[in-house]
Amino acid sequence: MISFASFPSTSEGSGSYTNTRHHPKIEEDEVGMDLDEDDFEEGTQRLTVPGESITSSHAFMRGHGTFVDDEEVIASVAGTVERVNKLITVRAVRSRYNPEVGDLVVGRITEVQPRRWKVDANSRQDAVLMLSSVNLPGGVQRRKLESDELQMRTFFEEGDLLVAEVQAFFADGAMSLHTRSLRYGKLRNGQLVTVPPILIRRLKSHFVALPCGVDLILGLNGYIWVSKHVKESEQEGEEGFDAEAVYSNKNDSIDDATRIAVSRVSNIIKVLAAHFVPLTDTILLEAYEWVVEQEGNVKDLLSDEFGETMVASLGLVPISLLTDVMHTGGF
Repeated sequence: MISFASFPSTSEGSGSYTNTRHHPKIEEDEVGMDLDEDDFEEGTQRLTVPGESITSSHAFMRGHGTFVDDEEVIASVAGTVERVNKLITVRAVRSRYNPEVGDLVVGRITEVQPRRWKVDANSRQDAVLMLSSVNLPGGVQRRKLESDELQMRTFFEEGDLLVAEVQAFFADGAMSLHTRSLRYGKLRNGQLVTVPPILIRRLKSHFVALPCGVDLILGLNGYIWVSKHVKESEQEGEEGFDAEAVYSNKNDSIDDATRIAVSRVSNIIKVLAAHFVPLTDTILLEAYEWVVEQEGNVKDLLSDEFGETMVASLGLVPISLLTDVMHTGGF
């Protein structure tokens, strides 16, 4: 027979956790948010620290990153508070990517196994791309044969980058990916930029085309692909697709102007990530236009002074309070 023992409440314990300790940089009036219905506005960022009371458990439901104590929803991690209807969650500032079905991710092939590929998707464990979850040459939807398994390295091999969608999860929690769309597949003609996953906001479309001739793929796992612009007519054909182009390992010829634009956008992303500014298509476009107006060198973008000036000029709001506290060892 299994018996359950109840733990004493914080008031009955030693008292070491009865009072919440906060970093000196957090003002006293910021402790205890007590959120109301109208406290969440689009685009606003609310910060919290472990042990901080967010709201009443009667008004909202607790989600990931929170727990309930004495009818109060308390934050269990340091991060940003997010609300979906009556559900309150805290998204940790420093954490691995937590995947959900339908997420768009950018990954790198790490291993070729029988009828599957292992993919590094910046998660707690490698994702899996099954042979049955990719498009075959010619766009024919048919059952994969033994001959297809023998040619797996002609599709993807170790080191290849790809964009895919989270399809499901295995029993051990590993992601199952698929590339059964002409927008998904192997990535070429660009470079990879890595940022903290918390900076990638969920958008209507994570495929962004900037007017400077640069395409962006904002992976929700924190991997961003910056490449030259490809017209839709080149991506999709009337009859299937060109297998040589989709699974080719050779980059197309890229002119100098496009190379400079790709480098400039990549450096802008690195600067915004260094200042912990959330990345959206609107913010990236505004930042690019501002940088072009400055007529500076591409390398100058990575200087600390230039980055601070750009963030201040555009009026961007970085998640700076928590990062400062964490860097000083407040937690």
